[in-house]
Amino acid sequence: MSKKEPLNQVDQQKILVETILKEKRNQQLYTTFSINPFRKHDIVTPKVNTRYETDDNVEDTHFKSVFQRAQLEPVKKYDHPQTASQEIGWISQPLLDQDRSDRRLFHGRKNSEVTKFMEAVWLMNERSGRK
Repeated sequence: MSKKEPLNQVDQQKILVETILKEKRNQQLYTTFSINPFRKHDIVTPKVNTRYETDDNVEDTHFKSVFQRAQLEPVKKYDHPQTASQEIGWISQPLLDQDRSDRRLFHGRKNSEVTKFMEAVWLMNERSGRK
């Protein structure tokens, strides 16, 4: 097994220069910044006894539209579910209108002796304050 020789000052300097050149090649300067619309924002009130000119504030329409879109529920944002868990309940409207007169599809609430007895027990417990 051969041992690696320690790097001298010149080799270390070459490595440093090469690393800096790589960083400069891939570096991007961002000059446009905005608030993250997906994060909850706290409202900060102005200082007391100071006067702010509200006419000078210009509304950022792009940020406003992105912020409003972020507040929408996923069904209104996207045409199709984005994750597997969104597939459950994506179409929440019933396929058929509920016809209460059709006894094949609608089974209303029915009372029997047992349900009437338990309803009376529940009412008695609620009145007495017991659970």
